[in-house]
Amino acid sequence: MSAFDNPFDPNVRLGAACQCGHHTSQAEHDAVASATPPANAAADPGNDPDALNSRAIQSAAMRALFPQDELRRRFLRAVGTSTAMAAVSSFLPFGALEAMAQDKGPLEKKDLKIGFIAITCASPLIMADPLGFYRKEGLNVQLMKTAGWALIRDKMINKEHDASHFLSPMPLAISMGLGSTAMPMDVATIQNINGQAITLHVKHKDKRDPKQWKGFKFAVPFEYSMHNFLLRYYVAEHGLDPDTDIQIRVTPPPEMVANLRAGNIDGFLGPDPFNQRAVYDEVGFIHILSKEIWDGHPCCAFGLPEAFIKENPNTFAALYRSVLTAAAMARDPKHRPLIAEVISPANYLNQPVTVLEQVLTGKFADGLGNVKNVPDRADFDPFPWQSMAVWMLTQMKRWGYVKGDVNYRQIAEKVFLATDARKRMAELGQKAPAASYAKFKVMGKEFDPAQPEKYLSGFAIRKKA
Repeated sequence: MSAFDNPFDPNVRLGAACQCGHHTSQAEHDAVASATPPANAAADPGNDPDALNSRAIQSAAMRALFPQDELRRRFLRAVGTSTAMAAVSSFLPFGALEAMAQDKGPLEKKDLKIGFIAITCASPLIMADPLGFYRKEGLNVQLMKTAGWALIRDKMINKEHDASHFLSPMPLAISMGLGSTAMPMDVATIQNINGQAITLHVKHKDKRDPKQWKGFKFAVPFEYSMHNFLLRYYVAEHGLDPDTDIQIRVTPPPEMVANLRAGNIDGFLGPDPFNQRAVYDEVGFIHILSKEIWDGHPCCAFGLPEAFIKENPNTFAALYRSVLTAAAMARDPKHRPLIAEVISPANYLNQPVTVLEQVLTGKFADGLGNVKNVPDRADFDPFPWQSMAVWMLTQMKRWGYVKGDVNYRQIAEKVFLATDARKRMAELGQKAPAASYAKFKVMGKEFDPAQPEKYLSGFAIRKKA
């Protein structure tokens, strides 16, 4: 092994051991000076760029910890290189430093088109534009306001958009080929948690018991949406079959209030700001917030095609940092009024700031004469829990969107990038959960992601086979 292969060799005088004095050894000097890599460079780990990057970072760290050559050599002789590196790694995150150094490499693609629907769920993705988080990472992002979720899906499959705001079940469905051509799609972050509601027409103020909703027409934004699954779950828990006792129509979110006003629907389980907009326009009232069904439920996600990530790793890392930085800001309640301001213009949400503030701060009129104060009405936890993906898959199976056996864990872990999120969050000093699966309750019923079929078998109302 050469001194270049092991920059911690105690016999090497680090920092001034070559003829020019700028390299850790003469071997490193010779390798860097060589304009043409040797023919066997690919097979020689000493010439691998990632390995060189790793060794350079480790070498620099050791020189910083032991600036005196003799002390460094004495330490390495006493404990050995492997032990020394293990000890130092316990408090200095070499892996994160190496990843960040690699990610800061040249961007493969700087000009990006990112699709979004004009709803508050997409706040992190949207606010990263006017607040300059994309530009800080060297990205030139064009946010593409899109009319509906089917169009979002199609533009991603056709590669018209590089990345997108998604409903969190959509990448699962697209990856499985449900409702479209199959295309591997990944969830990098959850855009928002909570932030939805069941809104009813003002004429139904006397019908607060869901058992009175037989024959009602409801709108949801898409089949593969938390809105659809939560609405179905909610009415089924109250004894109604969502496939026979009510009608569920797919309606683009920006059209929900107009349809409610016209009497085309009796209500909707939809994204904000449209629940609050219905109250603002005095055509609807908020029956229940979605957090009262499942507190902490995911709604929308930020996702990309698997192929894009593989082809553009540095761009993906830069994009990831931008969105996570925005999500961290959005989580802090003190920033919510500012966020309402920056996402309100016509090119983004095109909504009154008052409406957005009510949604984001959680202090809102409910349309029933009350002013509520629910600070976590909407929140922005970016971690893509794989247990959430398993729950979505159980509901797809429950209502007949997917048939036969489902490998819940395999699909969840392939699509929801929990490991990547944990790594990227750590790089930015953000705390991520150590686990990727957790139990939670939906309307008081515990969901154990380790037993999805047992969970499914406990429902009396489900799609008939």
